[in-house]
Amino acid sequence: MTRIYKPLPEVHYRPLPEGLTITKSKIEGIGLVATKRIEANTELGITHIKNPYFENGYIRTPLGGFLNHSDTPNCFKREDEGYAKGFSKHLWLVTNKVIEEGEELTVKYTLYNLK
Repeated sequence: MTRIYKPLPEVHYRPLPEGLTITKSKIEGIGLVATKRIEANTELGITHIKNPYFENGYIRTPLGGFLNHSDTPNCFKREDEGYAKGFSKHLWLVTNKVIEEGEELTVKYTLYNLK
C-alpha cells in the first residue's frame, strides 16, 4: 500500500509574539516595543517558568528578559491559575491598556521586599 503524506506547514520559531520587537529603550538599556497597536487585556505569552535551579527560581523567556520597570505600567504578569502537580508554574504577560505602535511595554516590579 502506498501512502501519500501531505507536507508539514513550514514552522518558524519566534522568540517574541508578532507585534513586538526588542530595541533601544527610553527607560533603560533595551526593551520590548510594540510594532503595531495591541488591545487591552491581550495575553502576549509566557515571561517566566518556575524552576528552583535557576537564579531567582525562574527561567526567563525572551519575552520576560527585556521588560523594563514603570510605576505606571501598561502590562502585568499573571500566574497560572491551576497548574498540575509535577508541572512548572508559568508567568504570563498581559496588557492592562491599549498599547500603541512604538510604545514600550512595561511592568511594575521590585527586586526585594521592604520590611
